[in-house]
Amino acid sequence: MPVFFARVPSPLITNSIGLLAAASLLGCAKPASSSKAQDYLVYVGTNVASAEENTIFLYRLSPATGALTRVSAQRGGPNPTYLTLSKGQRFLYAVNETQTFRGEKSGSVSSYAVDRRTGNLTLLNEQPSKGASPCYISLDQGGKSALVANYMGGNVAVLPLLADGTLAPPSSTGQHEGKGPHKNQDGPHAHCIIADPANAYAFAVDLGTDRVYRYRLNAGPGQLTQMAEPAFVARPGAGPRHLTFHPNGKRAYLINELNSTVTALEYEAAAGQFRELQTVSALPTGYEGTNSCADIHVSPNGRFLYASNRGHNSIAVFAIDEASGALTLTQHVETQGKTPRNFTLDPSGSLLLVANQNSNNVVTFRVDQATGRLAPTGQTAEVPSPMFLQVVSDFTNP
Repeated sequence: MPVFFARVPSPLITNSIGLLAAASLLGCAKPASSSKAQDYLVYVGTNVASAEENTIFLYRLSPATGALTRVSAQRGGPNPTYLTLSKGQRFLYAVNETQTFRGEKSGSVSSYAVDRRTGNLTLLNEQPSKGASPCYISLDQGGKSALVANYMGGNVAVLPLLADGTLAPPSSTGQHEGKGPHKNQDGPHAHCIIADPANAYAFAVDLGTDRVYRYRLNAGPGQLTQMAEPAFVARPGAGPRHLTFHPNGKRAYLINELNSTVTALEYEAAAGQFRELQTVSALPTGYEGTNSCADIHVSPNGRFLYASNRGHNSIAVFAIDEASGALTLTQHVETQGKTPRNFTLDPSGSLLLVANQNSNNVVTFRVDQATGRLAPTGQTAEVPSPMFLQVVSDFTNP
């Protein structure tokens, strides 16, 4: 059933700060064939529960100013809170974070065809996620399967991807067991699942059990085999949430939601296990308010790490030691909104975008390429309950 974007006005706030940043951003961005750097496209997933409202939005991002211009919007089903694109950018996949789907105690996963001329989406099909409240989706390194984490289900699932971009039914699942000492750890809560760089293992981060589960991954037929020993056990009550690999594949970084820390890890690829190198606070010294960490990303050049704080409402900036992988805190910058659920960097690493869930805005920052520090561009876009940002090169304007 085709689902088309509807043109809507562009609610955009600009000021002169963005113009002042233009020259430096152009110097940092990847050179283009013309004097004007190519724009990016930004897909925004939201926490809008009504299937009758627009829930997935498309923006154009200017690398020169950081300005976000709304292109279109569509009904993407209820709560499409996490998205991912195929490597060829022909298909987009979304989790719909609900607790029931077609009478089953499950959320759902949706696939869309991407119009290469406009960036608009057409719904291809939907499948159950085999667990309630799916909150994360990623693709294996070969793009053969979608990996899904079900938060309330406390489990993970793999769905094979067919040649036409549609999703096959879940072919394998893994159920987590146990709980932790924190009040929010009443049972397993899978919050993230990603494949390792070699595509040999899949790692499922579980907030409820303080563990990173280790699965053998066979992406072709879409099979997960849970190993007896986890890949990593976090500190009791830490509440690990998201895991990201360093570009060199030898290290990874884990953000812990409940105790607001970041853990640097050495990756032992053959065994599919992690060893703790360092754990540091994501908060400023002396901060006594409530907080929960959310998202974590390494800059494309591998020199800097970013982590989001909900409550303190900031992005923490760390320098990464090239030799050891250790982290040194260099900055906290306000996100200019409430509850930064998700953030991301553009492919060049020149801009960082923050989705402030509870203030309904997406804010852009320029990145100092020498220090990794962030500065507001002065550009903000109004988006209802933004939860996820996917930035890609503007393939509609080659």
